[in-house]
Amino acid sequence: MGLADRLAAARAGALVGREPERAVLDRMLSGAAHAPLVAYLHGPGGIGKSSLVRYAARQAELAGRRVVHVDGRFLETDPRRLEEAAAPACSEPGTVLLIDTFEQCQPLETWLRETFLLRLADHAIVVVASRTAPDAEWSLDPGWAQLFTALPVRALDPAESDALLAARGVPAEQRGAFVAFAGGSPLALSLAASVPPAAPGAPWYPAGDTLTTLVERLVGDLPSALHRRALEVVAQAYVTREPLLRAVLGDEDTNTVFAWLRQLPYIEVTPEGLHPHDAVRATLEADLRWRDPERYDDIRARISLAGLHAVRSATADDALLRVAEWMFLFRDHDRPDNLYDHRTHPHIEDAPLRPEDVPGVLRMAEEAEGPASAAAVAHWLRRQPDAFRVHRYTSSTTPVSFMAILRLDAPLPEDRAEDPVIAAVWDLVETAAPLGPGEHLGIRRFAVQPGGRQRPSPLMELSSRRTIAEEMRSRGRAVTFTVFEDADRWGRYLAEAGIPEVAAVDVGGLRQHVFGRDWRRQRMEQWVQHRARTALTPLATWPATAPARGPGDQLPRAAFEEGVLEALRTWHTPREFATSALLHSHLMTPGSPDPTADLRGAITTALDAIQTDPAGVKAHEALTATYITAPRTHRAAARRLGVPYGTYRRHLALAKERLTEQLLRQPATTPTPTPPHQLPRE
Repeated sequence: MGLADRLAAARAGALVGREPERAVLDRMLSGAAHAPLVAYLHGPGGIGKSSLVRYAARQAELAGRRVVHVDGRFLETDPRRLEEAAAPACSEPGTVLLIDTFEQCQPLETWLRETFLLRLADHAIVVVASRTAPDAEWSLDPGWAQLFTALPVRALDPAESDALLAARGVPAEQRGAFVAFAGGSPLALSLAASVPPAAPGAPWYPAGDTLTTLVERLVGDLPSALHRRALEVVAQAYVTREPLLRAVLGDEDTNTVFAWLRQLPYIEVTPEGLHPHDAVRATLEADLRWRDPERYDDIRARISLAGLHAVRSATADDALLRVAEWMFLFRDHDRPDNLYDHRTHPHIEDAPLRPEDVPGVLRMAEEAEGPASAAAVAHWLRRQPDAFRVHRYTSSTTPVSFMAILRLDAPLPEDRAEDPVIAAVWDLVETAAPLGPGEHLGIRRFAVQPGGRQRPSPLMELSSRRTIAEEMRSRGRAVTFTVFEDADRWGRYLAEAGIPEVAAVDVGGLRQHVFGRDWRRQRMEQWVQHRARTALTPLATWPATAPARGPGDQLPRAAFEEGVLEALRTWHTPREFATSALLHSHLMTPGSPDPTADLRGAITTALDAIQTDPAGVKAHEALTATYITAPRTHRAAARRLGVPYGTYRRHLALAKERLTEQLLRQPATTPTPTPPHQLPRE
């Protein structure tokens, strides 16, 4: 067997799945009655179209048919080039014409359909492969509708992906990470398989050269930096609609960019909005995180804030969908115990409590958590029936689970007596975080599903989404609590969200764990952005200090560091300084008539003060070039400083640490006017 035959056989053996597409091609090659004469394969780059074209070529050769292979990359938009390359198909009966990479000469599609294909010899068949879907005219024309078929080439399913990796010799224990990353893209799977983990058993993550190749092959060249930033948003967000793009990118030409996104072959247009192909999403996300971690975090923070606004502006019913979209940012494919499934659950209804639901709710409470917990449920059903939500399957009127989010503004003796959890919560609030005028606390007191325990399930996901929606939409809420029986499972996730365990209470022999946070230490708008920044640790939000804080207070170290970074990132939007955590730090002078100006002055003073040695000069230059003079990107800042990008990133990280240390030991001073070259540009 010659090299060409061995190569063709190896490629044929590596083709996994694609049974429906292969069946259509086989029917065409066999000359079966009613088989189409033109098959149009379409799908994003790297999805396997060329593999199917090669399959058609090999099957045609085995059947003794002549194959004419045309590559669209070399045709440009000149019909004469295609006519010349495909000439044998017009003279030799039974020829199989294969046109690959047709998106490179897509303007020829009308000419191909209406002129050239009509000249083909008898019994010739045609296979076209393109990233772009076929023109609707193929199906609208009653003649072509009988002779033409469009074959969308979709991602491999997990089993097919696993089979492809097995064929490439990837050990079973390593395949899960590859499958999760590749999203069913044969190209991504093959590239991942070619770069195994650095050490046996080590977790796999795509390296820079792998990502570079994937971006080039899956995405290709982009028209501008704005188009790249738009794709970076699409890669992070669960679904992209035009308002989200505008919120993240600002006032740039988002209308034009959104229209461009809709036309991309690896973007799916759905009633919800735009969804990227999984492999493109994973590749763009991993590439940006590797290439520019700070911009990666900044985009996540902007999407997170836009998600908060979307939840607040949605109707009560749509709010759960908006929360699910927001929570997509915090998915974690690398953990086997990922607690959330971000899909919708149309088979389950989340509804207010009805009077006829009460017996079933009490029965579920006793079966899942015991008589003492059921007694507490009965008390709150009398006190706050509107706080309860029930879940039922759409085909039934019987509740299958329930939850309750209580709103409390003053401790009542009967509440303490009937519910030991609420008694413990009020003790905590009165000791560490007393409520001020107009403030209240919220507590998700119950989340009960069949079988007890709060294991991950669609029912628990709906309870969590409702809880988050309530948090995001409430006004005047000072403190939040949520109660879990299964603290081992949920404690880590809540701690990462800045909601630590603050108490554990025995309720009829069942241990109930209370997690809490004080929103007066970090506003919701700040929290959703902080939560999205992958490199930051959660801020300490409990036990709280007294709610009234002013200049001169000591901030926790983590809160202070985050405040410094946020001030630098928002240097050119002074209105953001009005909510800075640093306004409650030792940097501020009590009684100042303009605390925002004082804060900016303190940071300017610290910037000047760090220039005490050559390393300090480099730190000052890095911070000034990155934030104060505000180039468009970190790479632009590196070019301005005349240093390699890797060196710049090291200088910037050390500069942030140096500035923070200077500010921590810097006393409050009378502010000095900001130098003209550092004034914000509105």
